[in-house]
Amino acid sequence: MQIGAEAAEAAGTTGSAPSGPRGLHARVCTRDGWAVPHAVATVTDAAGRQVARAEADDDGTLATAPLAPGPYTVVVTAAGYLPAARTALATGSGAAELGALVLTRQGGVQLPPPGTWTVDPAHSAVAATAQHLGLSSVHGRFAEFAGRIVIAPRVEESTVAAEIRAASIDTGNPTRDAHLRSADFLDADRHPVVGYASSGLTPAGPDRWTVHGQLTLAGVTRQVDLDLAYLGTGPDPWGGVRAAFRATTELRREDFAMNWNQVVRAGVAALGATLRVELDIQAVQGEALPPE
Repeated sequence: MQIGAEAAEAAGTTGSAPSGPRGLHARVCTRDGWAVPHAVATVTDAAGRQVARAEADDDGTLATAPLAPGPYTVVVTAAGYLPAARTALATGSGAAELGALVLTRQGGVQLPPPGTWTVDPAHSAVAATAQHLGLSSVHGRFAEFAGRIVIAPRVEESTVAAEIRAASIDTGNPTRDAHLRSADFLDADRHPVVGYASSGLTPAGPDRWTVHGQLTLAGVTRQVDLDLAYLGTGPDPWGGVRAAFRATTELRREDFAMNWNQVVRAGVAALGATLRVELDIQAVQGEALPPE
């Protein structure tokens, strides 16, 4: 397809959107609607000739000058994302509307946009489950904790840090909770804080990551990996933005010198050797939680 030299020169402009009538127009974003700034769109005609090139602004919006009427192929690329190709049809006015053009991270894994996210304890849960008598499970939760997630531009370099008040354990039984706070288990008087600090992330599948880090529990520090699922983002009623995560891991009690047990009958101990830990996390975008 031929277009006039003047139109071709205008349409080929790279950078911010033209100030006059627009041609191709789209917003480049992730599946959660986050802008992908500085994505680049290359427009070719039916003969394969490049007729326009444009870079998205900070809101992910890109536009070119008017195009000659007809079909075009648009290829959008951005660092860290898989390329996306779309077909656009320019009308008689030279406009071609693509709407939202969604890019997927390389490797098929997603995380929120870069920046700091603060864990909201009021809408999060830190739970642990232990087998009891070889028959059923005892469930406990920690009522007091805080954490911060920093998403890096290179998501593999993102970090997680969290602190849990050991004495805040609650299994619904005051006698059992007092025992769990004792030196037989959490030793909360001498080691009031359970801490976790990550050292890196590894993609583990679509929307899934393995978080590598160090857990300090009852004064003992061990390497502990978390299986993390990113559940998406959305606005909250207070004008902020929230991200949701779910993470799980399994701990061996003996790794943290929690060796107390009782044999209640031949071959059966009161408590199982492992603990299953489950984290349901909401984090607010920014350095601080919204006022209550």
